[in-house]
Amino acid sequence: MNDTFASIPHLVGQASRRRYSLKSLRGMIATRREQIRFRWDLKRISEANPHLIDDIGLTKEQAEKEIAKLPFWQR
Repeated sequence: MNDTFASIPHLVGQASRRRYSLKSLRGMIATRREQIRFRWDLKRISEANPHLIDDIGLTKEQAEKEIAKLPFWQR
């Protein structure tokens, strides 16, 4: 039998018990808020001035995909 995977079980257990520091959690929350804010602003721009989407370097399809990532109550 092949012993290649003999050391994997202890790695799987470690990966499932990740611990994050408070600083990294704050960073993840801040990043998520920035993404939501960008998508919300993109939605407002696409409704008010759709020609400005080209100015920021996105196509209409790309903008629609980003806006679709907003929660359903914000779309």
